[in-house]
Amino acid sequence: MTIKIERHISKFRVDKPEAAAPAATPRTTADYEFRKDGARIISLHERMVRPEVLIGSTYKIKTPVSEYAMYVTINDILLNEGTEHEQRQPFEVFINSKNLEQFQWIVALTRIMSAVFRKGGDISFLVNELKSVFDPKGGYWQPGGRFMPSIIAELGYVIEKHLRTIGLVARPDLDPSIAEGVREKLRQWEGLARPQDAAAGRKPLDGARLCPKCYAVAVVVMDGCATCLDCGDSKCG
Repeated sequence: MTIKIERHISKFRVDKPEAAAPAATPRTTADYEFRKDGARIISLHERMVRPEVLIGSTYKIKTPVSEYAMYVTINDILLNEGTEHEQRQPFEVFINSKNLEQFQWIVALTRIMSAVFRKGGDISFLVNELKSVFDPKGGYWQPGGRFMPSIIAELGYVIEKHLRTIGLVARPDLDPSIAEGVREKLRQWEGLARPQDAAAGRKPLDGARLCPKCYAVAVVVMDGCATCLDCGDSKCG
């Protein structure tokens, strides 16, 4: 096909096929390594191969709403072994119970949590998500006076306890002024005669209310302000 050009050509361009977008470079294990104080630090990532042996801890959960107990096993991988940066990280979790009615959600939940563990990074958010699950049928009371909104929430407390044990989560320190007030109030409670809770091995707080934050029956009025003697939560800030 012939095209007649009747005007002067002032400018032009050459159309070329668009270049294919460069393929994304797959991440390697070296991308998860960094240096600190001259040392080579390895962090947990999803490409890490499971070792033959892991460090395991098993926790028992016995609730009044189920005939059978649950046994939660958390296996940790040991990173940077033999160095000052040695650290245990949760790698997988298993839950064993004789109650087959809970088998499906137990398998699903443990697989999801294990996948989150193997991703690495900050996994403390998982604790808050589990602890905020409420059973529509109502929760239950643990021996000692702590209210548990659901079995899933108690599993969250177990995960939190394990993370504190291996040093990934620290118990938040109370404000010095609040901590001193809590200690003073506890000294006052120690001088009172109260019935012994044989199941928990400790004395409940007389007149205390349920804490909406940690679900412990430990909220008392201190100087006109409601304060939890377990977690330090206070309406006065």
